[in-house]
Amino acid sequence: MTTEHKDVRQHILDTGKMIIVGKGFSAVGLAEILNAAKVPKGSFYHYFKSKEVFGEALLEDYFAGYIQRLQVLFSDNSMPAAARLMTYWSRWQEAQECDDLTGKCLVVKLSAEVADLSELMRNALKQGTEKLIAQLTACIAEGIQDGSLSTGLIPEQTALALYELWLGATLLTKLRRDSSALDQAMVTTCKLLELPLSNASNQ
Repeated sequence: MTTEHKDVRQHILDTGKMIIVGKGFSAVGLAEILNAAKVPKGSFYHYFKSKEVFGEALLEDYFAGYIQRLQVLFSDNSMPAAARLMTYWSRWQEAQECDDLTGKCLVVKLSAEVADLSELMRNALKQGTEKLIAQLTACIAEGIQDGSLSTGLIPEQTALALYELWLGATLLTKLRRDSSALDQAMVTTCKLLELPLSNASNQ
């Protein structure tokens, strides 16, 4: 794949993400994405065989970038693992409370919509979230090892519980249009990790 090919493909993905994160997948037609990206319809099928394949690629690209940013944060040895973990949740809360669409969660936006419509996209969501939870699991395990988290925690179970908590809280935030669910998620997170709430506010 040439550099130009990669650039155009990535441009279509980036443009599509900004539209779909605001409107959803089914409500957005290819014409809207291609007009915004200023790419001819014929060129689209050179990069993606169908809208469904585009959706799969969109999710894979989203998770690739997300996991990369997560790895940078979790590999920061200038602070203990517990602090890195709480920084992640603090950033999650900030991103979901602001109006900037670039930080919005595609998992929340698309899971319920596409899970029954597209097996390709459902698998992309499933595999992406599994990779994310694996990163959380490793950070929690490191926190137990470096003494910043309780030895009573079971890393994989804790990571899954926290991710489910924050995913649900983000959905409720969309419904309530206030920060109460995310605020409570932070309180619950600190209790589950046996950390003072001040740890979250200091990130």
